[in-house]
Amino acid sequence: MRRIALAFCLAGVAALGGCANPIYRTDVFKAQLTAPYTLASGDRIRVIVFGQDALSNSYAINGSGMISMPLIGDVPVGGLTTADAQRVVETKLRGGFLRDPHIAIEVEAYRPFFVLGEITTAGQYPFINGMTVQKAIAVAGGFGPRADRGSAAITRMVNGVQVTARVPLAYPVRPGDTVNIEERFF
Repeated sequence: MRRIALAFCLAGVAALGGCANPIYRTDVFKAQLTAPYTLASGDRIRVIVFGQDALSNSYAINGSGMISMPLIGDVPVGGLTTADAQRVVETKLRGGFLRDPHIAIEVEAYRPFFVLGEITTAGQYPFINGMTVQKAIAVAGGFGPRADRGSAAITRMVNGVQVTARVPLAYPVRPGDTVNIEERFF
């Protein structure tokens, strides 16, 4: 009987110890921090076709990962870097429309990120370079009264799979992330 009581006591201490020091799983996202940015639905890109003002414009990437350009129609750019998207557009324009097209593509507006949970104003917010979890919380109006102020959970698409990890407040947020501030236990 003493062994069972001791086992329950040790399990309780271990569980409470886990509450005091959250385990961060930033290793799940580590490779993405240095990887080049890939375009996705919700991004807006600026395509500049040198010498062709009628083709130069801003294009929103639709839910299928496509932009729709004059002359060449739908162009798949979702999942590509801006350099890769540039090559795809150049290839399509070279296919019977322009002899030697020169293209530049840049991200004009990143897809939004989301903040949920124990904060003042949950919702969707425009992404700004240099965004961290702490800045995302500030943009959303700050912590709610029952918020866990030590860490957050970020949900992100990694190689086509949705992954959630607990991260510190200084951790970078990427476009399309969902930041969830959980309720504290005590």
